[in-house]
Amino acid sequence: MARTVVISGGGTGIGFAAAEVFAADGEQVLLLGRREQVLARAADRIPGARYCAVDLSEPQGARRAADFAAREFGTVDVLVHSAGGNGRLEEQPDFEDPLEAVAHDWTVNFRLNTLTATLLTEALKDHLATPGGRVLFLSSIAAYRGSGSGAYAASKAALHPYAYDLARQLGTRGITVNLVAPGFVEETGFFGGGLPDERRKALVAETATGRAGHPGDVAQTLRWLASPAAGHVTAQVIQVNGGAERGH
Repeated sequence: MARTVVISGGGTGIGFAAAEVFAADGEQVLLLGRREQVLARAADRIPGARYCAVDLSEPQGARRAADFAAREFGTVDVLVHSAGGNGRLEEQPDFEDPLEAVAHDWTVNFRLNTLTATLLTEALKDHLATPGGRVLFLSSIAAYRGSGSGAYAASKAALHPYAYDLARQLGTRGITVNLVAPGFVEETGFFGGGLPDERRKALVAETATGRAGHPGDVAQTLRWLASPAAGHVTAQVIQVNGGAERGH
């Protein structure tokens, strides 16, 4: 029987790659995100996919998404949190006070990466399949080594203790909770217009595999964590970075 897979940020990048992988397995996919046109185009490319345009960083947006999923599907088998970003693609006001700029940067990153995941999880918690449910968060290599400003890295690292607590809460229901922490992944909108060639070469040189990551690398890891084969794997961070950051 087909499972229901809800993917935030499912219109582009890793989220879209995950949607393709799950749909190819015959699963029913629901795409969530802020940009309706992006979601509509993505859903057109995935057989049977549905979408719901919401701002998951707001309680009412998360509630609307959860109500839509419950009404249309009843039970959510797999919840994938791929929505997020480093804030560089958001509106950038000019601040005279540098502390106001810092506060804005940190607030934006926590809204994009932490609140979107926690609010949607809490809204859907009672609708997760019991047993067999899967909750999967997208962390980042930055959670281990920083991100320059620190704001993005901190917002991803904040998901780790939340996921560990959630794993203990939901474990008795037969639900697992894990995180996947990608390294440098190309073919996403994360870097906006792309990276300078020297920066790209430096990131690839950090890997043991000698190549950049692709959305499919992360999507296949999510697929395994959502499978019955990973039923006893919970409260873990799986790093997908070609060896750029070693296991912890």
